Amino acid sequence: MKSLTEQDIRASFVNCSKGEAKRISVPRDLEQRPWGDLDFLGWRDPGAPDRSYLVTERGGRLVGVTLRFPSAQRGFLHRSMCSLCLTTHRGGGVSLMTARKAGAAGREGNSVGLYMCADLACSLYVRGKKALDAGSRFEESLTTDEQIARTVGNLSAFLDKLYG
Repeated sequence: MKSLTEQDIRASFVNCSKGEAKRISVPRDLEQRPWGDLDFLGWRDPGAPDRSYLVTERGGRLVGVTLRFPSAQRGFLHRSMCSLCLTTHRGGGVSLMTARKAGAAGREGNSVGLYMCADLACSLYVRGKKALDAGSRFEESLTTDEQIARTVGNLSAFLDKLYG
């Protein structure tokens, strides 16, 4: 992914108003992000524990999505799998993220959801750049590039649902 500016990020959101996009808490460490290892930029809102955001390149343009997730976390022994990168986590490491649909459907209250890594670090998990507990990634016959392609495909399928 190419590096992004705060202005790029704010202009990319498809499922919120321009006013809402102006109020989003954008990460201050954009210069330090590992852009070459990211398939999307994802972050949690430090001021709103039930909100997170995702920005990715799609069809030659940036697409930003506001996400909500429940604040209640699962028990420590419970394991869940991310639907994007297929990484398993204990406890609250995976959460159902819901996004308001784009356009009129979103204004009517329609939304779509996906189980995702709660820290939105899928790209780093797939590449082995972020440490995990033993057993959190399955041994796969796919190469890292194939796993990255699968993750990007899963994200694209989720984004397709925002417009449907």
